Amino acid sequence: MVAEQTLTDQYLRVRAHSEAICEGLETEDYVVQPVADVSPPKWHLGHTTWFWETFVLVPNAPGYQLFHDDFSYVFNSYYETVGKRVLRTDRGNLSRPTVAGVYQYRAYVDEHMSRFLDGYEAMPADLLALIELGLNHEQQHQELLIYDIKYILGHNPLLPAVAMPMVTRQEARFLSAPANPPAVVPEGVYTVGYQPSDNPDGQSFHFDNEETAHKVYLNQTTLAGDLVTNAEYMKFINAGGYQNFRHWLADGWAWVNTNGIQAPLYWHQIDGTWWQYTFDGLAPVDPNAPVCHVSQYEADAYARWKGTRLPTEFEWEAAATLATGTPLRWGMRWEWTNSAYLPYPGFVTAEGAVGEYNGKFMSGQIVLRGASVATPDGHSRPTYRNFFQPDKRWPFTGIRLVNL
Repeated sequence: MVAEQTLTDQYLRVRAHSEAICEGLETEDYVVQPVADVSPPKWHLGHTTWFWETFVLVPNAPGYQLFHDDFSYVFNSYYETVGKRVLRTDRGNLSRPTVAGVYQYRAYVDEHMSRFLDGYEAMPADLLALIELGLNHEQQHQELLIYDIKYILGHNPLLPAVAMPMVTRQEARFLSAPANPPAVVPEGVYTVGYQPSDNPDGQSFHFDNEETAHKVYLNQTTLAGDLVTNAEYMKFINAGGYQNFRHWLADGWAWVNTNGIQAPLYWHQIDGTWWQYTFDGLAPVDPNAPVCHVSQYEADAYARWKGTRLPTEFEWEAAATLATGTPLRWGMRWEWTNSAYLPYPGFVTAEGAVGEYNGKFMSGQIVLRGASVATPDGHSRPTYRNFFQPDKRWPFTGIRLVNL
């Protein structure tokens, strides 16, 4: 649980980080929506504020006055329970409210939330759980903010640089680490899913899709100690990997041909050399860095080309939590698995809007495990189940193979 005496500080720290991510943006950058998957930064800042206003302040703070009557319609994402909302594809058409107006909205809600949190000596458990969810919800949007900012600027013809120090520092830290040995998962029965004992420091937050803990049987499996690098992935490209249907699932092969895919997202071949868009602008592809921004289709095709496969989410979790041997070092890229995103045994959808958070998306998506250099501190754990459709590659996604 979040310690009650530090709740206001934690709230303000999380809220400040959302704004810090946007410090390098120009006003015009806040409103762009190149594709449906990408939301304008202004919308993220408004939506995360709407969450606190709608789910915490309105039902729990007597006398609270909405900042603006129309903001629920503008900043609701997918919560059918809450009412009508702007279509996702229309978020880039919201020239109003202005960027300045959204920051005013954030300041207004932050002031009221601080008063609200400071007013409790002993907060009810259900309300504290909702606030913990809100903090983690905002952290999820912080990572999406980074994805979306990179996509927006990475598709600007000028390929402009933008300050994103929290990402570049993390990237440098991982690249300086020594190679990691493979992780061997012995044959046996393993308990997977969130358990209270997973967090001995008392921090017990987890999402509902991590429940309930249950047993799975695994054959002995060895996972590669390190992620696939750019240099290794280039060999796949140079070997005609994107031109040979034999490496691809049918849906993946159709995706490659329909979209003209020839390399990971943000890669550009200039005079025979591969370059990529980074937050520092266009730069040569670093051969030693783990490949990033690949779809599950690409990850699966690469694994087949190598004569192996991607791990299941349960193999990954077992490898990351081994009590003996060398567990995985993870956190640089979200790692594609070959597991469909489905409910665990005993999963129960919560009542009301909170119940729409994860369960309604358990169809047509693939589980990713780990974290990335864009993941906020404290927002990852071995049981965390991220998920995206298999064609998505604007997240910071990478590849770890099973060693056959």
